[in-house]
Amino acid sequence: MALGSSRRNDQLVPNAHQALDDMKYEIAAEMGLPVYQGSEDYWGHITTRDAGAVGGHMVRKLIAFSQAALVQQTKS
Repeated sequence: MALGSSRRNDQLVPNAHQALDDMKYEIAAEMGLPVYQGSEDYWGHITTRDAGAVGGHMVRKLIAFSQAALVQQTKS
């Protein structure tokens, strides 16, 4: 690994993995996708489009959480 570089998959918040996993399966359920927690990352029967849509919804939700936190922080 080059000096000053970092791996892209390093966790900045170690406990966030479980929360993100929960969010992923919650969104998939809202979208009516037949995946269930415990299937642990096997989504081979899900189309790429649907899997990407779950990721897109996760990003939108995370951005909304961050924006709300920033607004709350500026009010304090």
